[in-house]
Amino acid sequence: MQYIRRSEERGQVNLDWLQSKHSFSFGHYYDPKHMGVSVLRVINQDVVAPNSGFETHGHRDMEIISYVLRGSLEHKDSEGNVKTIKQGEVQRMSAGSGILHSEYNPSATEEAEFLQIWIKPKFTGITPSYEQREITQTRTLTPLVNYDGHEGALSINQDARIDRLILKKGDSEQLQTSKDIAYLHLIAGELTINGHLFQAGDAFSAAKDETINVTATEDVEALWFDLPKH
Repeated sequence: MQYIRRSEERGQVNLDWLQSKHSFSFGHYYDPKHMGVSVLRVINQDVVAPNSGFETHGHRDMEIISYVLRGSLEHKDSEGNVKTIKQGEVQRMSAGSGILHSEYNPSATEEAEFLQIWIKPKFTGITPSYEQREITQTRTLTPLVNYDGHEGALSINQDARIDRLILKKGDSEQLQTSKDIAYLHLIAGELTINGHLFQAGDAFSAAKDETINVTATEDVEALWFDLPKH
């Protein structure tokens, strides 16, 4: 492991309508030691209060992935997409040459929680595009996002992939990078690596050709990022 990021060390934003934990520097939170890993620029764990959300704002030249953990989000954008993203669904928005969008929690009573992920694109200035779907877990590591959308994943404008790791308590898995660097973000549960305990919100990176053996001490859900050299 090259880099370890502990949950309690993440940057935090506490507003009336938004509670957010930033794995990397974002907005008013800045730490030069935590600027991202390779092309992975943002992982924000956002909890949005009922009847609240992100007002219309713009992005360009960024691959933005949202993974809804509970509740739902209403999405609208300047490309004409009007969607509801439900728990368990993954959304990919390529901002490209420029896009305006909003994300809103429509529930009057329940919070919405999601991971907001930004990946720097391979090509800039592309036509904005949008994808969304629920991806069924078919094996321990199931593809959510990759460059050409193979194996049922969403496509992304970058030579990178995101797989969802699901382990039951007591299960073990061998993880290995296929590109230049990997990063694991633990969403839920606990796992051990060479005697080191990782809990929900913790993360670490692995070097090219490094093999990581993980064992779940509680049921685990995590995202495994396989990333190019940056």
